[in-house]
Amino acid sequence: MKKNLSEVRVRYQETDQMGVVYHGNYFTWFEIGRTSFLRELGYSYNKLEEENIMLPVVEAKCNFKAPAKYDDEIIIETKIKEITGVRITYQYNILKKTDDKLLATGTTTHAFVDNNFKPINFKKTHPGLYDSLTVRLE
Repeated sequence: MKKNLSEVRVRYQETDQMGVVYHGNYFTWFEIGRTSFLRELGYSYNKLEEENIMLPVVEAKCNFKAPAKYDDEIIIETKIKEITGVRITYQYNILKKTDDKLLATGTTTHAFVDNNFKPINFKKTHPGLYDSLTVRLE
């Protein structure tokens, strides 16, 4: 498994007056994708936090290609673009399920820090999970 696929249906509350998904919701969908990606590895954000690991977003980008609209079924394709001992970057494709039309692409970069927001070397502190993540690089 190099990528994870998650599905959501656009809710009315996620749209603006034009009936188009408000741009900020794409970042929520990115979070759904990476949370699901970690779950497939047997991990969760709760488990990481219990192990004194936090993953704050240090950079986020989204490129909009076509609008998503109310009641569309959306596929969130998530994969790891890059990982180092101190950072991980996820890459996302947002697709319309009915025709696989590409609606948006994006990335989020996260730092590995402890509960005090001090950077940690994830490769050294969690080598098993780090290795599981690196084999999923595209």
